[in-house]
Amino acid sequence: MNADVRPTGPALPTGRGDLSYGVVRALRGRPGSRTPLPPTGTADAADPYGEDLHLALYLCYELHYRGFCGVDPAWEWDPALLAVRADLERRFLDALRADTKRRTDVREALADLLVEPPDGTSTSHYLKDEGELWHLREYAAQRSVYHLKEADPHAWVIPRLRGRAKAAMAAAEFDEFGGGRAERMHSRLFADLMTDLGLDTTYGRYVDVATGEMLASVNLMSMFGLHRALRGALVGHFAAAEAVSAPTSRRLAEAMRRTEAGEAAVHFYVVHVAGDVAHERLVGHDVVGGLLEDEPWLETDVAFGIDATGVLEARLADKLLPAWRDGLSGLRTPL
Repeated sequence: MNADVRPTGPALPTGRGDLSYGVVRALRGRPGSRTPLPPTGTADAADPYGEDLHLALYLCYELHYRGFCGVDPAWEWDPALLAVRADLERRFLDALRADTKRRTDVREALADLLVEPPDGTSTSHYLKDEGELWHLREYAAQRSVYHLKEADPHAWVIPRLRGRAKAAMAAAEFDEFGGGRAERMHSRLFADLMTDLGLDTTYGRYVDVATGEMLASVNLMSMFGLHRALRGALVGHFAAAEAVSAPTSRRLAEAMRRTEAGEAAVHFYVVHVAGDVAHERLVGHDVVGGLLEDEPWLETDVAFGIDATGVLEARLADKLLPAWRDGLSGLRTPL
């Protein structure tokens, strides 16, 4: 092992196909070694929403967060791996653009999110009304892939904004990071929720059981955040997340209470009910409004970020709900 490589961070997950196996094999060696990465163009034949592509992309992105145990940190900027990542991103982004409404009006895109259907069929509606404790444990295990690093992907956009948008985004992120108090960071509160549910709070612990749909939702944030050209889409994603957070969190808090999941499990969502109402106004008025005041040509990108978020959340619900209704696990392997 390279003397600069420390045995810290999550373990490398198991590959799920040629793309992800290829990236895992490479990361076990040194940058520039003879272990081949997936050749250029391999992603062209992959399912753009599939498990193999999204695990491979997750592996590439995670190098910009905490990395992996025993993996040389020099992989983060390895040109060959970045070329593989670019292929994966292009395949994913092309599919998203093809499958997402082409809207140019941000207000219209946000307005659609704020309409609560009378017969809600979302994952949170199911968990509130019918969910059992095992459903909530599976849901938390899936969401831990994001929530244990909550707010980190959105932080990438701050240096790419200016003026009112930057100040408001920093204010919203400050809240997400606990207002300067480690014990109040939302990632810490989610770990407390997991403890109540009897889950392992180790960062990255449930990547191997998370579905491709969940990995795609997390990868969306990282892809938008790591590309300055997609800063408008990242702002749109953040606005969409904040717009639906309060009602979704209210339903999930009710589900946690009904199943007696635990005080910390309820508290995580109660915090979001209260805080995200204020965030919705802040993000909509100052982050989105400030960005479009400075760069009005990004409105189409902001709308795309809003709608792409909805496409992937719907795909996740379509994966989980049929399995749960049939009494089956929604994970790749049951807990």
